[in-house]
Amino acid sequence: MGKFYPVGIQNFESLRRDGYFYVDKTAKIFELARTGRYYFLSRPRRFGKSLLVSTLEAYFSGKKELFEGLAMQELEKEWKCYPILHLDLNTRKYDSPESLYGILDEHLKMWEALYGRNEAEKGLERRFAGAIRRAHEKTGERAVILIDEYDKPMLQAIGNDSLQTEYRNTLKAFYGALKSEDGHIKFALLTGVTKFGKVSVFSDLNNLEDLSRNPGYTDICGISEEELLRDFSDDIQELAAANGQTFGQACAQLKEDYDGYHFCPDTPGMYNPFSILNTFKSRRYGSYWFETGTPTYLVELLKKSDYDLEEMSHVETDADVLDSIFTDDNPIPVIYQSGYLTIKGYDKRFGIYTLGFPNREVEEGFMNFLLPFYSAVSKTRSPFEIKRFVTDVESGDIDGFMERLQAFLADCPYELAKDIELHYQNVLFIVFRLAGLYTKVEYRTSRGRIDLVLQTDSYVYVMEFKLDGSAEQALQQIEEKQYALPFAKDSRKVYTIGVNFSSETRNIDKWIVK
Repeated sequence: MGKFYPVGIQNFESLRRDGYFYVDKTAKIFELARTGRYYFLSRPRRFGKSLLVSTLEAYFSGKKELFEGLAMQELEKEWKCYPILHLDLNTRKYDSPESLYGILDEHLKMWEALYGRNEAEKGLERRFAGAIRRAHEKTGERAVILIDEYDKPMLQAIGNDSLQTEYRNTLKAFYGALKSEDGHIKFALLTGVTKFGKVSVFSDLNNLEDLSRNPGYTDICGISEEELLRDFSDDIQELAAANGQTFGQACAQLKEDYDGYHFCPDTPGMYNPFSILNTFKSRRYGSYWFETGTPTYLVELLKKSDYDLEEMSHVETDADVLDSIFTDDNPIPVIYQSGYLTIKGYDKRFGIYTLGFPNREVEEGFMNFLLPFYSAVSKTRSPFEIKRFVTDVESGDIDGFMERLQAFLADCPYELAKDIELHYQNVLFIVFRLAGLYTKVEYRTSRGRIDLVLQTDSYVYVMEFKLDGSAEQALQQIEEKQYALPFAKDSRKVYTIGVNFSSETRNIDKWIVK
């Protein structure tokens, strides 16, 4: 009988009792519990953070039977039971200060029912400190604090500064109890998607050890290539058979689609566990991670900051930006921390990181998601329009794909296009990045123009785009700069296309083909 895949199951106890497959992370968890006390971990959503928290909860509850056959069984000799205060902020919609107060109050009442309450303690933070203290006093063991998705309220309040400030102040005071009650705490882990607020929410918690970019813990969540081949080779074989592939081809496609998350430089890439398990369960490749949550707040940030999307494909930045809270003028920290970009390279000498899309699933999902926000294409039509565009490109129908390009650029809302040139570059970037998943695209921009090489099996298109110039000038530039020269001996048919974009009509007004 095959494996039961724990798709969406985030509770370690139910996963183990019901016989679901578990990639054994318990040796790392044992090391974590033994070598430190206060930890913080940021990882993209659906990366196994909640399961990690739940595994720690089972371990600190002394539930030895759940760890049978896992590394922990050999490592742990004592199996003590500690009082656990587990706060999960993932489950609520935070749209008012009352919603955050409500969930914190609910957890506090639960802990107070277990460990007692002192009526003199007023305010969430004092009640939390009291709960930690009494948990220790009542059980004789220090408390274990597990906080899952600490940043959910603030992520939901992006774009609403006053609500965000309110959430931040509430949580800063609340989490402050971790420092004031240090003597009563055995272990604490906070997880989240972003580090935003590592500065402000945790500014008093200078004792938090950040595991997010610690090379020793890159594989604490997610699936490494070693784990994939060790635990899932039968599954890869079945996936390959179902898709008419060899074992090697299936491995290559899994890598291209779902691998490539690097949380620190020079470490093996991690596969997204949610996508991998879904792929094995359904035996088909799909955009699983993307379908479970749409990054609307990221689009708001990109639009608000007038971000040049082309920069996103090769961002250069430093550690301060990767670890920083988001700002309106730089959406990169939150885009990186949310998992839409990852570390692709690192220059030790200058301390500069290069970021890019982790894999095909993320790039294709993100670009398809962005397109309707930047162009007239509706959300449901985006993949179809790209398919038609690529089909026209592959069949050599230049007028067809140029008209489709006009359709992508049409009806651009005025407020969106404050900088018409940037807007037009952004739309072209999204379209050609998507087309580039099926054909070969080299896309370069400089102030005032874009040149582009689009290659298929039968055709090569060398294109030059001008803004408020003329299509003739664009074509002339291709000849003067000899952009088509690399393809002179090519057996494929080579077209040069000059295109002019008019800021008055806000669209392509003419193209010439040679």
